[in-house]
Amino acid sequence: MKRLLWVLLLLVARPAFAQDEPRLVLDFEQTATIPGQPLELRLTVLVPTYLPKSPVWPSLETENVLVRVDATRPTSQRVGSATWSGVTRRYLVTPMVPGDFALAAQQVSITWADPESNAPRETTLLTEKTAFSGVVPPGAEGLSPFLAARSVELDQRVEGPTEGLAPGDSVIRVVTAKISGTSPMFLPPLLGEHDITGIRAYGNDHVIETQGTGADISGTRTEKITLIAESGGSGTAPAVELSWFNLDTGKLETTRLEAIPFSVDAPPASVAGPRRESLNLRELAFAGVALIVGLAALLLTARYGLPPAQRAVEDIRQRWQHSEYQGWRAVRHFVRRRDYPGLRPAIDTWLQRLNAVGLQEETDLRQSLGRLGEARYSPRAGQVQEDWRELERSLARLRRTSHASVRKSMLPPLNRSS
Repeated sequence: MKRLLWVLLLLVARPAFAQDEPRLVLDFEQTATIPGQPLELRLTVLVPTYLPKSPVWPSLETENVLVRVDATRPTSQRVGSATWSGVTRRYLVTPMVPGDFALAAQQVSITWADPESNAPRETTLLTEKTAFSGVVPPGAEGLSPFLAARSVELDQRVEGPTEGLAPGDSVIRVVTAKISGTSPMFLPPLLGEHDITGIRAYGNDHVIETQGTGADISGTRTEKITLIAESGGSGTAPAVELSWFNLDTGKLETTRLEAIPFSVDAPPASVAGPRRESLNLRELAFAGVALIVGLAALLLTARYGLPPAQRAVEDIRQRWQHSEYQGWRAVRHFVRRRDYPGLRPAIDTWLQRLNAVGLQEETDLRQSLGRLGEARYSPRAGQVQEDWRELERSLARLRRTSHASVRKSMLPPLNRSS
């Protein structure tokens, strides 16, 4: 009976405990908008006590969606009979292109005061996955790229005359687009290619400036291009045209800057053509002669220089194959394999290259070899491993002593006789 009462008490108390846990509320009332127009999303964290630290909010970033934090404010709400405190963060979520989008579930980390001990507690809350879409209004399906705003204005400034230019003269063209009701980030590039005969164009990076937020957002996009006269010619700098959807009237509008005529008073570039052609022929002839000389040098090198080089390489290879180090490698190979029959000739070859005749260490080596041979065919066969190890030590001592004696003989005397 007591156990049953405890179970009932736990079942009754569990919802009460759960009610004291922090809550995360997501408000996303409108889930469809015109591309470039923001949707309002609010995240609210509520706790039964208070928040000693600010929550760690998610960024809500996703591809082709512009997310900006509009405001973060304290709040309070009634939960049952109690008043809970919290914080609300307001996001502006703007689809940049038409289509369907989804904000994945993300974490909100909070630190709040425990209702019983008032000690800080850390809790991680999870947002809901949220879907929304960018919808092109009827009649604007043909806009590419799509641009919606309350107003769009184009303005340009031309620094310097554009006609009657002389080679070396420069003209600067600056175009500015002013937009309201949409971020200037949605404005497309303004100045295209300036393909004008006799004039070279040098483009500059664009500059974007933004003012306000939400429905009151506005800004500008400015582009500048420098045009330098090089030779005689004429043409026009292209017109600038923007088609956009007016949010206030619901109609398509077009804003346009007319093309600008250009001319350069100088001989056209084609007059210099024959001279340039003869120059190219001379350069081509010089390149052909250089190629022939290079091929001849390559053939002579292959005919007379390659055989000596091959002989030198072969001589180096032969010396390497018959070096003391290669002989020592062969000896170590047979020792590691415990190959006694193959070891004896390998040691003889190595000793000839080492030039160690007469050393006491060579005598020790011969004795070690003798003991090893004895042990293989005598009752001492159980000590073969120890004899192999002693042989390895004898070989190492002989090589060290021989190398030391060679180095000593190469040193000059300390006191030279007069």
